[in-house]
Amino acid sequence: MVAAGRKRRSRSALEVVPATPSPPSPPQLTSLLALLASSVSLALRFASDRDLLLHPSQTLELDPLVLAAARGVSRLLAMLPLHLQTLTLTSMSLSPPAPSPPLPSSWFLRLLSESHSLPDSAWRDAFRMSRPAFFQLLHSLALSDPAAASSSSLALPPDHKLGAALFRLAHAAPARAVARRFGLPSPAVAARAFYEVCRTIADRLAILLDLGAPDRIARAVPGFCALSLPNCCGALGYARIGDAVIAQALVDAEGRFLDVSVGWDTAMAPAEILPRTKLYSSQSLVLANAPHGELIGGSVPRYFLGPACCPMLPWLVTPYNDMDAKNGMSKESIFNNVHSHGMRLVRNAFGHVRSRWRLLDECWKGECQEALPYVVVAGCLLHNFLIKCVEPDPEEIQEGAAAELFSDFEGEKDKEGERIRDVLAVHLSLVSRNQ
Repeated sequence: MVAAGRKRRSRSALEVVPATPSPPSPPQLTSLLALLASSVSLALRFASDRDLLLHPSQTLELDPLVLAAARGVSRLLAMLPLHLQTLTLTSMSLSPPAPSPPLPSSWFLRLLSESHSLPDSAWRDAFRMSRPAFFQLLHSLALSDPAAASSSSLALPPDHKLGAALFRLAHAAPARAVARRFGLPSPAVAARAFYEVCRTIADRLAILLDLGAPDRIARAVPGFCALSLPNCCGALGYARIGDAVIAQALVDAEGRFLDVSVGWDTAMAPAEILPRTKLYSSQSLVLANAPHGELIGGSVPRYFLGPACCPMLPWLVTPYNDMDAKNGMSKESIFNNVHSHGMRLVRNAFGHVRSRWRLLDECWKGECQEALPYVVVAGCLLHNFLIKCVEPDPEEIQEGAAAELFSDFEGEKDKEGERIRDVLAVHLSLVSRNQ
């Protein structure tokens, strides 16, 4: 048999066994760890000393990543034998980086000290307002300084309090990040400063919600006349804030808040909320003794625009339903189109507040949710304050989510309200034909 005398190759001769890499020697390992630790150290130094070069949103994303890397390196070093830890630390000390010049201890102090050389956009990026507006607001709030601080207020510099509160409100920054940026003792102090400033804004700037001020309603009428809404005094709208509460707001033609009511349960319909508000109980006094506008078809008293989710009232004019306005050339459709432009004012006002103060759209739970109404009111008052300071609006408007849509009111309609709406619809139809 031929095969019997042939020598069989061993299996091991046909296989290529990969060589097992030898572990790095202690000098190599310590060199690699030293390089890694030095890189993380430099990243930490840049994040802490050169953060004025970055947008706040970038630093808020970068900081936790660098800190996590630093903690990882520390844990890795702790797992090494003691003699390798010593070798690694020795390797790091052989070529130390050049020392940096001394800098102020906190990001905010560095911002203050270098503000003369920074563009105004640095303040707008950080606090959503210019440097002059920041210090004008600081003066208006008259926050207590450390020497005069009462037992109920924090012994912090007023500019630090305000800056920390605005930074957190603008960027939804965690209290820990705010405390580190402003040199505050702890995250708890940062959180307390935030709520203290929000309460102060709600108290000291409440005059900016001036619906009841003399001639305030009269001053709102010309702006709506320019929108082809004669004798209109405001636009009423609703928004869900942080999926926690509903806010009701009345705005003028410039987008200023005239009245704000916050804290309503998200399960409530606007038709349930409206009768419970101060606006509902005081509108007769606000609109009383005002001259009527004489239009073709009848007279029109002063009124507010309202959304379809609200009932038609003698002082609240809502749109026609879709079936009545299905013909694009009908007076009902023309009215609804103009009405929609007017209602956009309140949607944009809420959108500007959300765009400036990103914290409002965060998830609010527990004790924090109880404070949310104060924070929303503070955001609306700051919006009015910045309009007064002629500060530019945010470039982007934060649109409400789909949950902002409320069901149309299907109850009984007020006859006087319907008459006013019909007179306005006839007027707008004639105006559109003559254009």
